[in-house]
Amino acid sequence: MRLVLDTDVVVAAMRSPRGGSAELLRRIDAGKALMLLTVALALEYEAICTLAEHRLASGLSASEAGAFVDGLIALAQPVRAFFRWRPQLRDPGDELVLEAAVNGQADAIVTFNESHLREARSSFGIHVIRPAEALRRIKK
Repeated sequence: MRLVLDTDVVVAAMRSPRGGSAELLRRIDAGKALMLLTVALALEYEAICTLAEHRLASGLSASEAGAFVDGLIALAQPVRAFFRWRPQLRDPGDELVLEAAVNGQADAIVTFNESHLREARSSFGIHVIRPAEALRRIKK
């Protein structure tokens, strides 16, 4: 299964290492699924994960948050953005997720904010699912 993770899922994994989002990363690391990532989305992950509010909530220092993002990037298969599909959505951060999914031919976008990415399914045939659903699909 080829997945693109929204930043909310990445932050949830960083903040809660025992939660479903972190488990999803462990399954990706184990080769049960493939995470797709463009350079632009990697930079977005870094920008969001190193914000003070997320570092404080996760108990990580700036260098530890940076190491988390580096590890995340190492898990991913790079995707070259041949086409820019912007604008399609209201939130520019979501555009980066959609662009990675379309260019990487993702099976699904994993997010807690399904309503913001609903157009991905109707316009591009990409499922928009929550981490728990991604975990269920990976088990099959």
